[in-house]
Amino acid sequence: MQSVGLRPASTLEFGIYRDGDNNLDESQAQGIMQARQVSKSNENIQFTVEDTTSREGVEPEGYMRTESYTIQDGRVSDLSVSRPANMASESNLAKFVARTLDNAENAHAKATWIELSDHGAGDGGGLEADSAHGIMKMPDIANAIADGVKMHALRHPEDADRKVDGVAANQCLMATLGFEDALSKAGVHYLAASPETMLSPGVPSTVASAICGNANDANAMARAVVDTTMQTKYGDATGHYTPAAAFDVLDVSPNKMASVTSSVTDLDAALTQAAKKPGMRSILREDARAVPGMTRFPHSAGLPWHADRPAIALYETFASDGRLDDSLRRLAANAANAVKSTVLAHREADSYGPFNGASYSDAAGPTVHFPLTPKQVDPWAPNVSETNNDFYKTVGANALSKALA
Repeated sequence: MQSVGLRPASTLEFGIYRDGDNNLDESQAQGIMQARQVSKSNENIQFTVEDTTSREGVEPEGYMRTESYTIQDGRVSDLSVSRPANMASESNLAKFVARTLDNAENAHAKATWIELSDHGAGDGGGLEADSAHGIMKMPDIANAIADGVKMHALRHPEDADRKVDGVAANQCLMATLGFEDALSKAGVHYLAASPETMLSPGVPSTVASAICGNANDANAMARAVVDTTMQTKYGDATGHYTPAAAFDVLDVSPNKMASVTSSVTDLDAALTQAAKKPGMRSILREDARAVPGMTRFPHSAGLPWHADRPAIALYETFASDGRLDDSLRRLAANAANAVKSTVLAHREADSYGPFNGASYSDAAGPTVHFPLTPKQVDPWAPNVSETNNDFYKTVGANALSKALA
């Protein structure tokens, strides 16, 4: 690591943790090229990179390895190359987070963000390493970030207050209430993610410029990140596409998440009790079915995320149903408003061409796992489990699933 003073004071340290040990290696690597361009044009942004890849990167293509380095002023430094790391390892992510925070201190960064770049599986997790035959479970991702923060604090007690301010999930389906909750407990303040599948290369590294350029205004930062993502075009002469059908920046600060957890807990308890009354179970199921789950594209029947419904749209559907009693409708409105308060910025594609024009007009904000059949509860468990997380258990979703599914 270079000594303090050799680099200009940095507004943003942006860590890119990229698992190219999969079918996205070539396409998703565009984010690395974008990072070099961004840092060349803005000396106040530094990137810390861990890239497991077999493409031509810093080293020649043709063999799988892990390249670790920093990017400043468009140049690579502090390069090390090693055997391919297991990017689905919680301990490996924790070490990367600690290294990113070490670099942030060294560069006098005012903020630190981490981008997780790979496949994603909603509340089931993400970072799927093919060679290691593993996927990092969602709670483990959050634990790794918390562990990395602790490692940095132990190594640098003079900088013990430094945290990971934001996480950009360059992965499918990671804008969920469960991930919000887990990241909040890890000390993260913002989550930038899509509730739906994403198309590679995904989130552009140019979002670092949006974060850096709006360091003192969270709402402006969030709008800039969302706009940068949704205005980015990939493709070739045959056609162009945006990286996401919908994208959000979410405020996962403790007070916001406490309100979400409390209101959803109250609503789930009321829904569980209501489902026991004659005729009410079918009404509640009808309301939930009116809000389609994610993976809204052809040939997705075998995927498990059709039970991941946009939480605001789902709760507002309950709140507007005159067949439900007033107290339950109030609880649903409270839950919808609490979730809305976490959404700093959002954009969706009303009709997303790559997915045969499926509508995402209700996909604003995070999703909630809300199964209506036994098969939807946890179809890929235990390797991928959307129910084995603190949020699902805390809000009483287990009991609600038994009542409705």
